[in-house]
Amino acid sequence: MEEKLLKRIEINPEIMVGKPVIKGTRLTVEFILNLLASGATVEEILEEYKGLTKEDILACFLFASRCLSETDFMPLEPSEKEVA
Repeated sequence: MEEKLLKRIEINPEIMVGKPVIKGTRLTVEFILNLLASGATVEEILEEYKGLTKEDILACFLFASRCLSETDFMPLEPSEKEVA
């Protein structure tokens, strides 16, 4: 199921300078996630962008989740001011 969702996301250097997009569109994963983070609902996005499906939006979440899981985060060292 997850791999089927991920096939909805495409990375092509000729489309949006290689940013991940929903296949067949110029809508980036970043753009969709920013819409949601700004308070748009899935239903509002689907209404505005008629060709999209709920699965496309779920694919954006899954893609972002996979990217984060493959990234190592190093805790920041506290500055001298924070320690004092």
